[in-house]
Amino acid sequence: MSALSRVTPVPESSDPRPEQVPQVRGALALEPRPLVWGPPGSIPDERRLRLLGQALAEVLTGRRPPETVAERLTDQAYRELVRAGRMIESRRPPFAGVPHVKEPRDGAVEMCLLVHCGDRSHVLAVRLERRGVQWLVTDVETA
Repeated sequence: MSALSRVTPVPESSDPRPEQVPQVRGALALEPRPLVWGPPGSIPDERRLRLLGQALAEVLTGRRPPETVAERLTDQAYRELVRAGRMIESRRPPFAGVPHVKEPRDGAVEMCLLVHCGDRSHVLAVRLERRGVQWLVTDVETA
């Protein structure tokens, strides 16, 4: 028996992500490419980080389905985002400001953004970790 034949397939129903991902169009749509920034120590692309922060803010205000950012998050971070649901109350669409980025260690990036929501602004903190050549969100917090 080969190693491949011993692998038990994971049932499709265990994946919380739906097969059909709604399309988001316009200037703030996420790029279809994964977040890849080259060799370790590379400076992340600020524009793509801001777009990611914008997309997460839209999910947290209920203006964007979470499925649209699913490929940018680890499974655990995605489940927590879905469980959190609408955390930010806003009568206007949110607007994510310029991200402040730190690299606490090789393979990890932390950013925070000010999210303007009309009368009240919120802070969005996001941690990304390198998984191979791709960066994935591992944690999201807001206040």
